Amino acid sequence: MSGETLPGGEAGLRHAGREFLLVLYASYRNLKLYPLENAVVQKALDELQAATTQLLGSEGEIEIRLSGDFIFVNQTRLRLELDNYASFSQLLGLLRRLGIGAVRVEPGMGRREWQIVLGVLLAIAARDDAEGDRYVELAERLGRTDVTHLTLEPATELDDLEDAARAREIAKRTYAQGVAVTKEVVNGMRIGRVASIKRVKRAVQLIVDQVLNNEVSLLGLTTLRDYDEYTFTHSVNVCIFSVAMGRRFGLTKIQLYDLGLAALLHDIGKVRIPLTILNKAGGLEETEWRTIQNHPWQGVIALFGMRGYDELPGRAVLVAHEHHMKTDLTGYPRAIRPRELGLYSRIVSVADGFDAATTRRAYQTIPIQPDEVLREMYLNPRRGLDPVIVKGMINLLGIYPAGTCVILDTFEVAVVEGANPDPIFLNRPLIRLAVNTDGGRLAPPGTPASLSDRGADGFARSIVKVTDPARYGITPSDYLI
Repeated sequence: MSGETLPGGEAGLRHAGREFLLVLYASYRNLKLYPLENAVVQKALDELQAATTQLLGSEGEIEIRLSGDFIFVNQTRLRLELDNYASFSQLLGLLRRLGIGAVRVEPGMGRREWQIVLGVLLAIAARDDAEGDRYVELAERLGRTDVTHLTLEPATELDDLEDAARAREIAKRTYAQGVAVTKEVVNGMRIGRVASIKRVKRAVQLIVDQVLNNEVSLLGLTTLRDYDEYTFTHSVNVCIFSVAMGRRFGLTKIQLYDLGLAALLHDIGKVRIPLTILNKAGGLEETEWRTIQNHPWQGVIALFGMRGYDELPGRAVLVAHEHHMKTDLTGYPRAIRPRELGLYSRIVSVADGFDAATTRRAYQTIPIQPDEVLREMYLNPRRGLDPVIVKGMINLLGIYPAGTCVILDTFEVAVVEGANPDPIFLNRPLIRLAVNTDGGRLAPPGTPASLSDRGADGFARSIVKVTDPARYGITPSDYLI
C-alpha cells in the first residue's frame, strides 16, 4: 500500500483517509478477536503502520474529528460508501462511547504505539460501568504509557449540539424538497399534467444520500405525519423507511435509488381515485372500497404516463402493483397465477403499513402508538407481511420507534428520538425529556438523555410504559425536529 500513487488534492485525501480508518478499525477488531501474536493481528498492524506512514508523508499530520454523524480527516469530510459503512459506523460508535471528539497523530507514530493505544481502547471499551468516566480513564492510562505521537480530545456537549442542529437543518431541507416534489407530481397528475420522472429522481437521490450520512435526523422527521398533507408526507416517509431498511439489507447505492423511487411513487395510482372517497371520514361503501382497491393497477398506468418513464426502473412498476398483495396473495389486486412478491414490494409494504397505522387520517382519528404497530405487524399473520422485513423494521426503529412517548421510572416523560446505536441497548433508545420529575413541561426540543447511563443501583433511567402524548399536551415531532 505504501508504494501506491494516490490522486492529489481532496480526492487523494479522501481515498487515503478512508483506507486509514478501515485498517485502523480492522486492527482494533482483530486485536479484540485474537491474541497479539496471531498472524491476522500482526498483518493488520503492519497495514495500519503502512497507512499511517503514507498519510503522514503526504499530509504531515493526521487529525480525525467527529462531527455529528460525519467523520473528518484533516478538515475533509469522508464520503461513506455502502461497502465500508459498517466499519465506519462501528468506529464512530466506539469513539462516541469513549467520549472521544478528535484523534491527532503526529510524525513518528510507530507500530508499537498503535499496539498500546488499541490495547487501552479495548480495555476501556469493555468496561460495563458509567460511560461518563471512560474518557478520563482513557486519557489517564495513555498518559502513563510511552505513547508520545498520538493525542486525544474529548467530545464537548456544545459541539454535539451544534452538529445535531446542522444535521437536522440539512435533513429538514431534504424532507421538505421530497414533500414539495411529491405534491407537485400528485397535484399535477390530478389535473392532467404530465409529470417528469427526473425531478422525482433528484429528490430520491437526496433522500438516499441523507439516509447514508444522517439517518437519525431524517427518520426523526417521519414523525411529522401532517394530517392535511398526509398524501405527500406519507409517500416521503415510506421512501425514507424503505431506503433505511434497504441499506440494512445490504443493497447497493444504485439499488437504494431504485428502491427509493419505487417507494416514493408506490401510491401514485391514488391520483385516479376521487378525493371524496380518499378523504371520506366514515366507512366505505362496497363500491367505494372496490374503487380504492383499483389504485395499484391504476398506479401502473399512471407511471407509464409520466414523462421520461423509460428511465423508470421496472421494479417501481412492480411495487405500485404489488404493495397490497400480501405475501400469501390474499390482498389486492388478486394474483392471476402463483407468484412471489419482489423484495422491493415486500419492503415497501412494511414501510407503508407502519406509517399508515401511526398517522391520523380522515377515517383513523386516533393513530396507534408506534410500538403497538410494530408488535401487531410482527405477530398478526393476517397482515400478510414478510416477517424478515418486519424484523428489519424493528431493528431499524428499535423496540420504541422515534416519536413514541414514554414514562420513565424517574416520573419523567420523554419522547423517543431514535434507536440506540449500540445493539445491546435495543430496549434503551435515545430520548428527549419533555416533562420533568415535578410534572413541569420542558419546551421543545427538550433535554437529551441517555437510558444506557448507569447509576449506583443500576440504570439511571428506564422506561416503565408507553403513553399517549396528548395526555401531556406533547406533540412528538416538536421534540425531534
